[in-house]
Formats: sequence, C-alpha cells, structure tokens
Amino acid sequence: MSEVMNIGIDEGARQKIIEDLSALLADTYTLYLKTQNFHWNVTGPRFQEVHALTELQYTDLAAAIDLIAERIRTLGEYAPASYSKYRELTSIQEEDGVPVADQMLAVLAQDQETVVRTIRKALPHAQEVADESTASLLSDRLSIHEKAAWMLRSMI
Repeated sequence: MSEVMNIGIDEGARQKIIEDLSALLADTYTLYLKTQNFHWNVTGPRFQEVHALTELQYTDLAAAIDLIAERIRTLGEYAPASYSKYRELTSIQEEDGVPVADQMLAVLAQDQETVVRTIRKALPHAQEVADESTASLLSDRLSIHEKAAWMLRSMI
C-alpha cells in the first residue's frame, strides 16, 4: 500500500519501523493465541491460578494487537492479518500439545521474553528518527511484557 505521506520520518525509516511493528504484531498475536489456549486447557491443582493469570494476560494481548495494528495503519501500511503471515513473521513457536500447568507457565514466560527481545530490537529504530508515538507504544509494551514474564516465572 505505502501511502505517500510526510510526517517527518523518511520513507526508509518509516518502512523499517513498519517492519518492526509487523514482527511485534505477529509475536503478540501468536502469544495471544497460545495464552488463550493454555487458559482454556489448563487442568490440575493449579487450575484456578493459571486460568486467572492467563485470562489477564490474553486480555492485555488482545488490546495490544489493536494498538500495534493501528500504529502500522497510521504509518501508512496495511497491518498483516493472516495466520500465514504471522507464521512467517513471528519469533514464537506454536504449541502443538497441552503441557502441564508448570510447563505452560515456563513456555509463556519464555515467550514473553521473546516479545521483549523483539521490542528491544525495534525501539532504537523508532528513537533514532524521533518517532515518539511508536517509541512510546514500544516502551509501554516492553514494561508490560517484562512484568508478565516475571509473574509467570514467579509462579513456577
């Protein structure tokens, strides 16, 4: 799509930021699906606490998906929105089975940390060109994912 626009960010930098945000969107969506899967399918003595925490986390991820996609649109591109595109862009592995509760927590903690690394790669690109809106979104998401990983690790 690449709309012609002049928002004070050169085309190359804008495209790099869109690429970064697209990877973050794919990671966020994949983590959302995995978190909701674990929420639905957790069993055992830790059911209630894992069920409750994963609901909080997938609810946050659902809201983040919208924010990230809308930022991509604001920057002039269509947001990726298919499983095949997310599979191509994500750094997160899909879950084939249903692990036990402690393994679910460990997997989700690792995945939250994967998203943290995706954001840390993207943040300097936005900061270098003073794209404060993207940098703010990334910074906010960074602290949310760091905290989510800590909470998950603390339950193991």
